[in-house]
Amino acid sequence: MTFLRRNGFIIVLIAATLTVSGCATVKRIDFSRKSNAGPAEVASEGKRIAINPPDETVEPAEGLKGADFFLPDPKPVSEWALPGGTAEQSIEHVDAGNGLTIVWRQRFGRKSGNGGYITAPPVAAKGKIYVMDAEATVSAHDAKTGAEIWKVDLRPKSKSDREGFGGGLALADGKLTVSSGYRFVAQLNADTGTLIWRTNTEEPIHGAPMVAGGRIFVVAIDNTLLTFDAATGAVGWTYQALSESARILAASSPAVSGDTVVATFGSGEVVALRTANGNDLWNEALSKASRTNALSEIRDIPGRPVIYQGDVFAISHSGLLAATDLRTGQPRWTLPITGITTPWPVGDVVYVVDKPGKVYCISRETGQIYWVRDLNDGRVKKTGRWNFTAKMGRNARKNTANPLWSSPILANGRVITASDTGELKALNAKTGVVEKTLQLGQAVLLGPIALNGTLYIATDEAQLIALR
Repeated sequence: MTFLRRNGFIIVLIAATLTVSGCATVKRIDFSRKSNAGPAEVASEGKRIAINPPDETVEPAEGLKGADFFLPDPKPVSEWALPGGTAEQSIEHVDAGNGLTIVWRQRFGRKSGNGGYITAPPVAAKGKIYVMDAEATVSAHDAKTGAEIWKVDLRPKSKSDREGFGGGLALADGKLTVSSGYRFVAQLNADTGTLIWRTNTEEPIHGAPMVAGGRIFVVAIDNTLLTFDAATGAVGWTYQALSESARILAASSPAVSGDTVVATFGSGEVVALRTANGNDLWNEALSKASRTNALSEIRDIPGRPVIYQGDVFAISHSGLLAATDLRTGQPRWTLPITGITTPWPVGDVVYVVDKPGKVYCISRETGQIYWVRDLNDGRVKKTGRWNFTAKMGRNARKNTANPLWSSPILANGRVITASDTGELKALNAKTGVVEKTLQLGQAVLLGPIALNGTLYIATDEAQLIALR
């Protein structure tokens, strides 16, 4: 099964039927329910030790409350070519969106809903922003005005294969690589939208591709890491992770550093491989079962893994945020935090937004907490017209849910994130104090990107918003 809330509802898809068109709905489930602590563990040599007991509430460390920490100065970004900005999925601190004023909005195609979902983060370079709508239509827009430059519909022509959703974009060497839930990877001329090549895949692809070293890396819905030659689209080596019966609708993109690619899967695995041949370097599982929360069994890591200063940072739906040494695969620390977003390591800290809507500022070296900010302040929202319900137990809550917040970005000393209620918040990066709130008017689940002083957000309604 696959779970994701969009505009206040949970969508469930059966993974085994994603290769066709099967779909089902289930009742709203309390994602925020806390679990009871399990038995104590004794760590052996080389075993990861959580700095908090399992299922314990994560709180700021007494010794770090009010303490200062290092952040690099904000820098302008001239391109955001890959899903996380760079091959390592790390951008640090951007100089963009200082005033957080909406300067333009631009529609770019079909919105999420009725079987189609926008999962592709925008990418940008050379004054253009590239987006993909809920039906695999890709378009390029002028970064200053939002005006459409070109648009290409990449849906299959065959009527037997016209159902699909998701995918993503990546730029490299003047080419735009596209992955899609319609079972293909394609490459377009980034200036004109002209199709260069197209390679079909056996399984749908919900995540965005990574392009590095002349190779394309992308994760299919069946937990297979696929590779392709970036010049020709020829199929390269593959890696099969553990199969999983349930996963999140959104999907991750691999990260690459030198000759190592790090990928995450619906099984909760974080795997490091050689980019040249797929040889396995190390493998770890970010999973934490709970006796009281069945959803902890959904081990997916839908956020991107991030490589920063020699460590890999990733967070799982099963309830673990981890820092791992890239070279050895040895654990550094873990925290019992549940998330479906991408961590943002920078300077001395890591910022992460969890599923209940809390932002954590964490020491990158020790895993201790500087501050925590609840974006929802205990609020819940009505599910509105999207109230899909079916029997999932007597105690399941109806009609309300915590708002979901996007992956964060650090811009001009503020941690910025937006929600599926259409609200954007900017937090002081040192203290966590909310400095500005902005109503976007549309649901947002994809994190902002930056280009030349402007922040760009793609909404669930297929609207591109520019903030300066």
